[in-house]
Amino acid sequence: MNWIELQSIEQAKELINSSTEKPVLFFKHSTRCSISSMAKDRLERKWNIDDSKVAPIYLDLLNHRDISNFLAEELNIEHQSPQVILVKDKKATYSETHSMINVDDISRAI
Repeated sequence: MNWIELQSIEQAKELINSSTEKPVLFFKHSTRCSISSMAKDRLERKWNIDDSKVAPIYLDLLNHRDISNFLAEELNIEHQSPQVILVKDKKATYSETHSMINVDDISRAI
């Protein structure tokens, strides 16, 4: 899994805009949360989706809560952690949290 690390709101805007060409999957992760760490580990171990089908984006919530707040407002999705948000055509089309984060479900949503 080749994470693209999300570092700014401007980058988030660019990624949302790019979702008209290729879906974008945001993964919001709290590095202090064991549930978040388990969700990330499970996602990485089971990841079998080709990078040409979706851009996997990693967001460190402890360092970038402002970006998480921007995503919640921009995509009209309540903030959770851990959380995945799939964006296609500039809209959130799939969102899941905690133990419900599942590669097979993400693959079907793409």
